[in-house]
Amino acid sequence: MSIHVRAPATTANLGAGFDCAAVALELWNELEVSEGDGRPDRGHLGVQAFERLAPVEGRRFAWTDRIPRRAGLGSSAATIALGLVAATLAEGDEPEPERLLAAGVELEGHADNLAAALAGGVCLTWEERIARVADRVPAVPIAVVPAREVSTAAARAALPDVIPHVDAAFSAGRAALLGAALASGSEELFAAALQDRLHEPYRADGAPLLGRLRAELPPGALGVTLSGSGPTVIVWARKAEAEACERWLREHYTAESVLRLAVAAAGAGVSP
Repeated sequence: MSIHVRAPATTANLGAGFDCAAVALELWNELEVSEGDGRPDRGHLGVQAFERLAPVEGRRFAWTDRIPRRAGLGSSAATIALGLVAATLAEGDEPEPERLLAAGVELEGHADNLAAALAGGVCLTWEERIARVADRVPAVPIAVVPAREVSTAAARAALPDVIPHVDAAFSAGRAALLGAALASGSEELFAAALQDRLHEPYRADGAPLLGRLRAELPPGALGVTLSGSGPTVIVWARKAEAEACERWLREHYTAESVLRLAVAAAGAGVSP
């Protein structure tokens, strides 16, 4: 008997939703767990997640990785989600996202990424709670992925302990706009919400694509956000102009990978 599960990529820190808002994306990692006499690698993040809920002895783990690593697209969250969901199914239980978030957040360190990987759609997190607030966003996400990698710990260390009150007020206002944009499906409000002063300005040196794309916004784009801690950026294109926007990005950013994605309606679960 084997268990085959998958988990989506995510883009977190959506606009002003620093450490609380994330979107699941249609780019999937997979795991197959089968019976066997293999020796599981207990240093593997996904195996560690599995072992939090079920024994690993007598099991083999086969991983399929499609999400770029250390790129800001939630590869570690997807790996942890795979381990948690597979272990839950192995124990004969239902994978309830909030319970699994509580079990895995210490491994991940960022609840927003893990929540979206587990629940799918657009999620808000607070105190290990998950609110799936939308199934879609009023734009098409196009990931621009550079070849370089970024350490999440280093990106976190770049953040200051204190920010000016005016920047806090700016980001609070944009976060409110984000909620309104998701509720209404308004492109105009969504475009206004894609700005931040809590983390993006301090991570700009490690993610030069963010400044370049904002300085010359691609045709058909509503705005650009840093994906997680970078260096990947997400260009949010108008739905009617997404193809033209993607084509422009491929022509102008030939050294990067350009991935037109969609919001993943499903979170981590049994692979179809």
